[in-house]
Amino acid sequence: MALYYYQAFSKDGKKVNGYLDAGSEVAVKEQLQRKGIYPTKIERAVGGQKKSWWQRLTEKGVSPKELILFTKQLAVLLKAGVPLLQAFELLSEQFEGRLQDVIVAIKDELKEGQSLADAMSDYPKIFSNIYIQLVRAGEASGKLENILERLVYFLERREEIRKRIGSALMMPMLQMIVAVIVVGVMMVFVVPQMAENFASQKKELPAITKFVVGTSEIIQHYWILLLIVIGLLIAGYTYWVSTKAGRRAVDQLKLKMPLIKYFAKTSAVVQFSSTLGMLIESGVNLAESLDIVVNIINNRVLADALDNARDNIIKQGKIAQYLKQTGIFPAIAIYLIKTGEETGKLDTMLLTVAQNYEEELGELTDSMTAIIGPALLLVMAVVVGVIVIAIAVPMMSFGDF
Repeated sequence: MALYYYQAFSKDGKKVNGYLDAGSEVAVKEQLQRKGIYPTKIERAVGGQKKSWWQRLTEKGVSPKELILFTKQLAVLLKAGVPLLQAFELLSEQFEGRLQDVIVAIKDELKEGQSLADAMSDYPKIFSNIYIQLVRAGEASGKLENILERLVYFLERREEIRKRIGSALMMPMLQMIVAVIVVGVMMVFVVPQMAENFASQKKELPAITKFVVGTSEIIQHYWILLLIVIGLLIAGYTYWVSTKAGRRAVDQLKLKMPLIKYFAKTSAVVQFSSTLGMLIESGVNLAESLDIVVNIINNRVLADALDNARDNIIKQGKIAQYLKQTGIFPAIAIYLIKTGEETGKLDTMLLTVAQNYEEELGELTDSMTAIIGPALLLVMAVVVGVIVIAIAVPMMSFGDF
């Protein structure tokens, strides 16, 4: 079996292209014709990468929804008793685009005797470290289908949180865009027209009016330069944040801002507890589990604190004691984790902690959104108010109002 690239026409005359895994070009042609697709070109894909630079540039990645669906269907097939290799053959026909290419490539590696976890590790942008380690644990324990079901739940919860945060921030972002447009229109069209009227009066303008008119003139005459400067600042900040020192400095700043500090710590508690709990429950040893967990914490300052605690935990096997020293975990979370250690149900308690603080994180997100919205409206009102005052004050002093 090999991977073939094809170009074809569908029944309605549209051009289509893609990849199929088959024993020969004839087999590819037969598969396509059964689907009502008529090929014009079939050739073997070298290494599964028979794509132009433009196709690679514009090719869509694998969305979280596709990954969840793939994981769910693989779990269902394995639970039904379908062998792993056959399951991948069936799944290769159910997906399209990048994910189909990856499924076919993994299937070929499985045929060569590689484990599923090793095959997936070749695609780190699709399968995260925790995904691969859980699959490895499932293969070792012979309970891969159960592990995949837990992975589905984990991925769905993570995607639900991401969507909830994105949805909550949507309205504030729209308000910000509207505010920028309104201020931009006033500074580019309204203020210059009023400035001409003021100039004809040949009288001294108030300081606030001079400031607004001057700002308007700068925007009108130097807007290209302003865009370049803003672009350079954004690029410079992006590069700085990508460095170790920059990332740490920003993360340190987050931990000094009252509301952001609580959000960052709560997020770290959820990430740590949910991931470690699921890994231990799946049979991954503690040392390896902690290595994975430390690497997925978003805040580097908190990650370093957990990294220091990890070494002590591995040496002495006491999690709650050293988690308390990080200053990240609330007292109730430490109590539950300690209870889990003493009763031999550490994985269950970790997942309980994660669920509790995940709910709290959702409530916190809603609260932050409720604050951000009015705050943006207030800023917008102040900026627009300054412009209006800058126009109104001279009009009244000139007797035109």
